[in-house]
Amino acid sequence: MKRLFPLAITVSAAAMMLAGCSSSTEPDAVPATTSTASSTATPTTTQRPALDLSRFGVLPPVPLPTTDVVSCAYPAESPAAKEVNPPPTDNVDVFGTVDVTLSTTAGPIDITLDRTQAPCTVNSVVSLVDQGYFDGSPCHRLTTSPGLEVLQCGDPSGSGRGGPGYSFANEYPTTAYVDNPEQAQNPVVYPRGTLAMANAGPDTNGSQFFLVYADSVLPPQYTVFGTISESGLQTLDAIAAGGVTGGSEDGAPANAVIVQSAA
Repeated sequence: MKRLFPLAITVSAAAMMLAGCSSSTEPDAVPATTSTASSTATPTTTQRPALDLSRFGVLPPVPLPTTDVVSCAYPAESPAAKEVNPPPTDNVDVFGTVDVTLSTTAGPIDITLDRTQAPCTVNSVVSLVDQGYFDGSPCHRLTTSPGLEVLQCGDPSGSGRGGPGYSFANEYPTTAYVDNPEQAQNPVVYPRGTLAMANAGPDTNGSQFFLVYADSVLPPQYTVFGTISESGLQTLDAIAAGGVTGGSEDGAPANAVIVQSAA
């Protein structure tokens, strides 16, 4: 079955979704915005007011690791958008960072992966990078709605349903709420420059990720695993300035963005 990653959130009375992979066959649902415009809508010049983010919480502190290594689980799911081997599962480091450059048709996006935030996520992403999984893949979804401004990539099929043939569990910030899981449903601000996984619900992470180019409001159910460089944010700003196909606030970038390579 095909995979999808919806991220469901509520901001005021508006429901938003951010999608990634899952076993669902629903249509792709990246951060769905409050706009009702279709992909063929006429562009509008009306600017929506900025969302007041002060009423939302912030991401919690990253829990300190209690061990130097962890074990990870990557249960198989089928089919894969692009065939790769699953990552190693034992003796996964929880300290250190990994620098990766996404070379895209819109310009380079340098990212830094943080093992302490999400060791199993970084372990998977590094494995996918090393196997060339992201090479030639489109960034299939851009959202430009106030309060949810992200670019979503990581599906070689470009459908928004593709994954690597396995899934894995949520990590930070979800893991920061183990003693108070109800709080994990309250939206918080994912700040500009955040790199996070898209998903279709708890523990359905795969290969799709989103890059936050302006402060965005989401429940802390999307694994944060790194940051975006200032030069990378400039590339994202240019992509966002190009808008969404058809003039809506949610859909494919008007100017196609392809990850030519990740290394």
